[in-house]
Amino acid sequence: MYENFVEEIDAIDNGIAQWDGEPRYAMTTNLSARVGYLNPRWNDKDQDTEAGFKKAMELVGREFLDRLDYYHHAWLPARTLVEEAIQKRFKVDPSGEILVFSQGGCPWKEHLFSLESELGVEKPIKFVLYVDQNGQWRVQCVPAGLHTFQNRLSLPEEWRGVRDEALSQLSGIPGCVFVHAGGFIGGNRTQEGALRMAQSALAR
Repeated sequence: MYENFVEEIDAIDNGIAQWDGEPRYAMTTNLSARVGYLNPRWNDKDQDTEAGFKKAMELVGREFLDRLDYYHHAWLPARTLVEEAIQKRFKVDPSGEILVFSQGGCPWKEHLFSLESELGVEKPIKFVLYVDQNGQWRVQCVPAGLHTFQNRLSLPEEWRGVRDEALSQLSGIPGCVFVHAGGFIGGNRTQEGALRMAQSALAR
């Protein structure tokens, strides 16, 4: 809760920049900004802050409790799934660089980075496989870090933006559905097909 809720608010309140240099875009919808918008405008005749303060307390309290509920009921249970996948990674592929999650949708990235360190994973994991809401399989690249769009290893460039049978013919892997133009995620109708897509990317 501190790292992902309190620290941000405290840093903004104390004027601590998130990065050096000029940002590429402005963040104006964070919690601190929403609270700030509850203050009277500079040219309002009524400068009483009491009503805004009460609204701010309700807003922050609700968001705090929602976040706490998320961490308790969703984020922490996901850690178990990620740890199990890491322990079984060599059964998926001899490289140990591909994980298969027993169910999709879990928030895996933070857990993966911390567990790699805690468990002494020597070779960084490159891909995760999971089933989506439609029962198809996804192969997703592991990012280089938590707050970057760079991947440790992306899906092959020539696959990007190609779909369905054209992608299956190009890759030589049956059942392909798509590879995103950014190269960070792809899909296949089967777990075996998604695994082959990851293995092919590793082999290049």
